[in-house]
Amino acid sequence: MSDRDNESLRIDRWLWFTRFYKTRVLASDAVTGGHVKINGERAKPGSKIREGDVIELVRGRLPFRLEAGPLPVRRGPASEVKCCYAEDDATQQKRQAIINGIRQDRQQMPRTTGRPDKHTRRKLRDYGRSQGKAE
Repeated sequence: MSDRDNESLRIDRWLWFTRFYKTRVLASDAVTGGHVKINGERAKPGSKIREGDVIELVRGRLPFRLEAGPLPVRRGPASEVKCCYAEDDATQQKRQAIINGIRQDRQQMPRTTGRPDKHTRRKLRDYGRSQGKAE
């Protein structure tokens, strides 16, 4: 590889190297699906990024806004790739608010003991029939 090749890196490889996705195929699918932008523009899997570029991505429902730092040369441990990007504080707070909202929604959901047993299923079926509902 020449020095010129080390100055940029494909976005799908960068996302995989920095551990935002477990496989390069998942990273490529996210880019193709429009979940990744480079400097405000929609990216393609082969789009090149350089140090200082701003990457915006949505993983699940969680937004990330990152500034690319030194480009990684391999998919290393998480502690090693933390220096390869800087995250925007505003998106960290937004992501935390979304996570807290999801937790609150889960707490408000009624808890069930699991699958109904045979006796309870028969009661539910009979109740449905008495209400005029078809099975």
